[in-house]
Amino acid sequence: MDATPDLIAGDATSDHTPDALDRLLQVLDLRHLEGWGPRGEEDVLRGNSMPALANRAYGGQVLAQAILAADRTVPDGRQIHSLHGYFLREGRVEEPIDFAVERLRDGRSFSARRTHAIQFGKPILSMIASFQEDQPGYDHSMPMPDGVPAPDEVGSAFDELASLSADSRAQFWADSPFELRHVGGSLYLHPDAAVAQGGTPPATQLVWMRTRRPLGIKDQSMHRALLAYACDQLMLEPAMRAAGKSWQDVAATVPMASLDHGMWWHRDVQVDEWMLFVQSSPTAQGGRALGTAKVYTQDGVLVASAGQEGMIRLPA
Repeated sequence: MDATPDLIAGDATSDHTPDALDRLLQVLDLRHLEGWGPRGEEDVLRGNSMPALANRAYGGQVLAQAILAADRTVPDGRQIHSLHGYFLREGRVEEPIDFAVERLRDGRSFSARRTHAIQFGKPILSMIASFQEDQPGYDHSMPMPDGVPAPDEVGSAFDELASLSADSRAQFWADSPFELRHVGGSLYLHPDAAVAQGGTPPATQLVWMRTRRPLGIKDQSMHRALLAYACDQLMLEPAMRAAGKSWQDVAATVPMASLDHGMWWHRDVQVDEWMLFVQSSPTAQGGRALGTAKVYTQDGVLVASAGQEGMIRLPA
């Protein structure tokens, strides 16, 4: 699944001109097809894609849709707490995507599901996810780093793009449903500041993120799916930062794609409130890079963790 930032755009479909968040919620509203499988174990839902540059479906969108498809089949009161998915093929935005859900197990407190996202008869994403009832238990978490500037003290990534042409802004998520604020500056137009100073750039970054307006939805399943959508925008950036590259450097010349994605939700998530992504890239080699993230609320509660390996064919 292509990980290069894609244009997300759409046309008005009613008296209200939908913004990027409206359009995202529309494509996440899957329609249920009749069940299939030799014993009725599988359910199939269908969804469309956001328009995108080069007509490549954004991997985070497909992952979020796969989560919501699986969520439709689990008993009430169970929320996704973990997933692991592989991006197998490039998706096309002009073709609907079918999400086939296999009901692997329903235990007393956990449910497991396998979801395949299918286009042209072939899987483009394969995901296994686990869901759990809300249960009491011992509680601890790693604290948020000290001294991180508050979101209102950090410039918006989109302000950095304001002087560009519309076509240029389209390459850098300028119409994203999420607002991003990179502590120390984004990588859209320039490498990490350490490069300009002749130093070694870090393999870490801090980013504040939330939806660009209030969501107006309380459903925790949707908030958790939207967090998975958002993560895919950022996961490889620490590796790019360590390599001294910007999106402008790599967009046209460096093949990039998400290969797999693992994610764990520890507590309830509100994606329309500021979240801090504490990111790192432990390693890059052989045309692949690993990115990790811990996601905190603004008041320091760890709500999720994620890891992703991606293809990023930077020269040695």
